Formats: sequence, C-alpha cells, structure tokens
Amino acid sequence: MNQVKSRLQTLGLLDRTLQLADDDTLVALVAALDEEHTDALTEVAGPEHDADHLRDAISRGRLDGTMEAIALVLSDACLADCIEQLGDNADHPSTDDLNEVLPGLVERHGVACTRIMLASTVAGEAPAAAIIRDILKTDEVLALPPSEERSIIPERRDAPTDDAEREELKARRREAKARKQAEAAARREQAARAKRR
Repeated sequence: MNQVKSRLQTLGLLDRTLQLADDDTLVALVAALDEEHTDALTEVAGPEHDADHLRDAISRGRLDGTMEAIALVLSDACLADCIEQLGDNADHPSTDDLNEVLPGLVERHGVACTRIMLASTVAGEAPAAAIIRDILKTDEVLALPPSEERSIIPERRDAPTDDAEREELKARRREAKARKQAEAAARREQAARAKRR
C-alpha cells in the first residue's frame, strides 16, 4: 500500500473515532481540560468549544493537521494515563500489554476518549500502530462499528429534472460563455491598443 493511501486510511480511522463520540462526550472532554490544554484547543479549533464548532473544525481540518491536533488535545490525559500504566513497555507495548491496561483506561476516560487516543497514536505513527489498529477493529469494547459506504462523488442537488430545465440551463451556460469570450476579446483588444501607444 502506498504511503498516501495508508495516511488517508489512518486519518479516516481517526475521523471515525471523533464522529462516533456524541456531542455530550465532546463537551465533557473539553470541560475536563486544564487551562494549558484549553488554550491549545483554542489555538487549533478557535475560541468556541461547543460540539458544533469542534465538529466544524474537525471537518475542515481533516487534511491540514487540525483534526489530529484536536484529537491529541482532547485525549492527552488518556494518553498520559496509558503511558503511565504501561510503564517500561510504553514505547513498544505488545498486544498483551495494551489489553491489560485498556479496561482501566475505558473505565477512567470512557470508550470514546480511549478510541480517540488510540486512533491518535496510530495517526502519530506510534511503533505499536499495527497492534492498535487491530484493537480498533477487533476488541469487544473498543472496536469501531463498520463504516457506512460513502460515495466520493458528491450528490448534485441542482441537477435539472426535466427537458425544459435542461434547455434553460444550457442556454444560461451558452450566454455566460459568450459573455466571457466577449470580455476576454475586449481585454485583448485593450492590451493591444496599450502596446501600440
């Protein structure tokens, strides 16, 4: 698998964990942040921290790092707890190591936050990314539900429904094209006159 496709799948995984968190959970995660983390969230997501604004920032920031930054801020306490529980195994945990600490993380931080933390570490290319990805696919508690099939082709809401509408749309397009051509010709003529002076 090429790196771009792998990266997009990783971001898709993180996006799914954030979408699965309901609005009350997002608001609770924000409310639990200390001042430093709240400032960091403001820096990446803007001053409004309600669920709608966060979801908007996540949606707009899927590819520019904003989504990852929001996830990291929201799940940082869970990540710190995970690292502490793993102890010496934190850098390269095994499946058994993670399975031992995850129930406590879920109990203390909730399923949604633990999922976000795990997907965030995968996005951060942690050494245990393959193990974590498997947990998010197969774990009884943390596995993500199957994703809905979504077309990458957006629906056309303005598509004409009958012949008359189609003809009217074609006529408007012809007029717009003719107008643009006339404006371009006028600009060329004006530029030519300016050169002759």
